[in-house]
Parts: sequence; C-alpha cells; structure tokens
Amino acid sequence: MIKLKPYSASILALGGFLLIAMGVYFIFLRPPILSEDYRYIGTTSSIVQENLPQLAVWLQKVFWVMGGYIFTTGLLTIFIALTSFRARTYGAFSIALISGITSIATMAVITFILDSDFKWMLSAFALPWLIALILYRFHK
Repeated sequence: MIKLKPYSASILALGGFLLIAMGVYFIFLRPPILSEDYRYIGTTSSIVQENLPQLAVWLQKVFWVMGGYIFTTGLLTIFIALTSFRARTYGAFSIALISGITSIATMAVITFILDSDFKWMLSAFALPWLIALILYRFHK
C-alpha cells in the first residue's frame, strides 16, 4: 500500500503563493479594462471613453483594493498552511475549505460565467486548494 506523505500543507501554501502573485498582478500590472470586458458588455473602448471618461481611472483604484485583498488572502493562506493546517489544529480544514470556496473557487466559477480569457488559468490556481484538502483527508 502506498503511504501518502503529509504534503497537504505545502500544497496549500502553494495556493497561497499563487494568490499573492495574483494580488501583485491586480495591483501593479492589470489594465483597468481588458478587451474581454468590452466584449462582455458589448461595447468598444472608444464608446466607453466617450461616455464614461473616468471609468478606467476608477476601475484602476478598485483593482488596487481588490489586489490588496487577494494578496492578503494569499499571505494568510500561507500562514494557515504552515501553522495550524500543518499541525492539524481543530478547525484548520474547515477554514481552508471555506476560504478556498469563497476566494479562488468563486473567482474561477465567475470567470466561466463571464467566459473570461483567464478561466482555465484561474481554475488551475484553484487546484492546489483542492489537492491540499484531499491529501489532508487521506493523511491521518
């Protein structure tokens, strides 16, 4: 029989690192409006610029805030993974499960609803969470 090593904490920490990277992207690199945004709302950049000239400026600030929250979620996930999840503290599994569902899993589902160009990448970002939770349950 194959004995599973308790890698679940390291894999969950990887999920946290991916969130940190995503937060940095949203803060420093993400354009305020992507081509897929125009496609989804059925308009063009020139129409938006003409009718809502401050939208991009406002959205940039929204993404800075969102990026900060994503970064913080990743940081806290790494901390939980390397402390209470690794030590199998009571409630650690539930917290990891709920935080995964309400953060990266929700984001991944919404990208499919929006038919985002990034839907598969964000789904891949959710995989470490799922794998870590499965391994956690197998390792006693």
